[in-house]
Amino acid sequence: MIFSLGETAVYHYFGTLQKEYPDIRHLGKELGMSTVSPQTEEKLRQLFRQFNRFMLLMWRLGLARFINIWPDVGGRIMVIQHIGRKTGKVRQTPVNYAEIEGEIYCTAGFGTVSHWYRNLMAHPEVEIWLPDGRYHAYAQDITDDPNALPLLRQVLISSGFAAPAAGITPKTMSDEELAAATASYRLIRFTPQQPAAGRADLLWVWPALIGWLLGVVWFKRRYAED
Repeated sequence: MIFSLGETAVYHYFGTLQKEYPDIRHLGKELGMSTVSPQTEEKLRQLFRQFNRFMLLMWRLGLARFINIWPDVGGRIMVIQHIGRKTGKVRQTPVNYAEIEGEIYCTAGFGTVSHWYRNLMAHPEVEIWLPDGRYHAYAQDITDDPNALPLLRQVLISSGFAAPAAGITPKTMSDEELAAATASYRLIRFTPQQPAAGRADLLWVWPALIGWLLGVVWFKRRYAED
């Protein structure tokens, strides 16, 4: 029952996104390659903010395994748990990622203005939530590494709709085109360390929901008998 609910939630959410943003796959063509108007950037920010809230909720409900069931659309998702550089509070940010030779890579598509990116640079010791578990990790900006571009390409391929929404087609662009289109992007490498403690904190919702449903069924049968 939990699994079918998770699948339904994911498919319903992506359907909602397509209805609310019917031009999402063509939005990038309107942007040009690397020029994004403030209005379009804000639209993308709102879209990704809504998408991130949903993904984080799914993770907290214990449905992480279903987050990647539609990688061509939603991409491959992990959660970064990091420390706010100003508040010192724990933050969680879902991001697209690629795993390459045992290391994890993601990109800050809005560049250095992204708050989570700034937090990582201030406090690089983070926790990453992957589908197979949680790990302590060290974050490092490797954008200026000579081999960064092919790594970034793999991250963008793993991003589902996000890259096309920003006008980037990583499977077909040349190196020169990709470098120009992602000039403001930052590439972050995470080196996983020991496993981290912790689990989905909203798992209690499922037994509570099942108990409530059983109560409703019992009440209806009892009422019908009377």
